[in-house]
Amino acid sequence: MRDQQSETSKKHAPFKELLIWQKAVQLAKAIYEVTEAYPDLEKFGLIAQMRRAAVSIPSNIAEGSQRTTKKDFANFLLIAKGSLGELETQRIISLELGYLKQKEAGMLEKNIDELARMLYSFHNKLTPAL
Repeated sequence: MRDQQSETSKKHAPFKELLIWQKAVQLAKAIYEVTEAYPDLEKFGLIAQMRRAAVSIPSNIAEGSQRTTKKDFANFLLIAKGSLGELETQRIISLELGYLKQKEAGMLEKNIDELARMLYSFHNKLTPAL
């Protein structure tokens, strides 16, 4: 039964096979993990904003992949890229406030930069220059 469910899921959710979506999910997971240590006073501030931005990235990749045109998919990739920019800004603010350790901030920066390059490249493949 499990194999049958996996096959059905793959047919209806091809975005799960996209490396860019997988990396975005891993980044979101990392954001949830590091924000666990943030002070309670940030529960409705940075914690909520960072988590929302992080979840928005793979969500927009998934939603875009389900659209019927490459142009629509490309637009959702731009939205994901915008959320990634928000997340990078929030990472910097967290570091400045001392909520993130340098090691954590560096790991997140590396993952954010990698995902930014992937989004840029994927967007360019969907919208080649005229």
